[in-house]
Amino acid sequence: MIEWNVYLSGEIHTDWRERIVHGCEQAGIKAMFLSPVTDHAASDDIGEAILGKEDNTFWHDHKSAKINAIRTRSMIESADIVVVRFGDKYRQWNAAFDAGYAAAIGKPIVTLHDPALTHALKEVDGAAMAVAETPEQVVEILKYTSAT
Repeated sequence: MIEWNVYLSGEIHTDWRERIVHGCEQAGIKAMFLSPVTDHAASDDIGEAILGKEDNTFWHDHKSAKINAIRTRSMIESADIVVVRFGDKYRQWNAAFDAGYAAAIGKPIVTLHDPALTHALKEVDGAAMAVAETPEQVVEILKYTSAT
């Protein structure tokens, strides 16, 4: 069985990551799961926490984005597969960027979203190798592609 490095990008307000990890464990799929920092406040404020206070919100966000990009880019580059989840409650611009970056460097992408978002995500889905609607479908994709 193939062992995957899987980067889980996107929406942070539901349990989709845990469902994929648990489903893979239950199915005996060997995978290491990587993800961005999912604590929203910690991610937003890391620039100031490390590099100092900023009065201008642009520079506050810029510092944090750059530090977060060190993690995100490194993990996407080391991933075998990138799963990108788009939720319906918040816009995940960062997830769209992750999908574009992964596509640009030739990483296989699986998008995960509700069918109601299909039109809005048609370009992102067009770059994906598969478009899933549930975390369980992602598990099945990983199960099928890791079988020897």
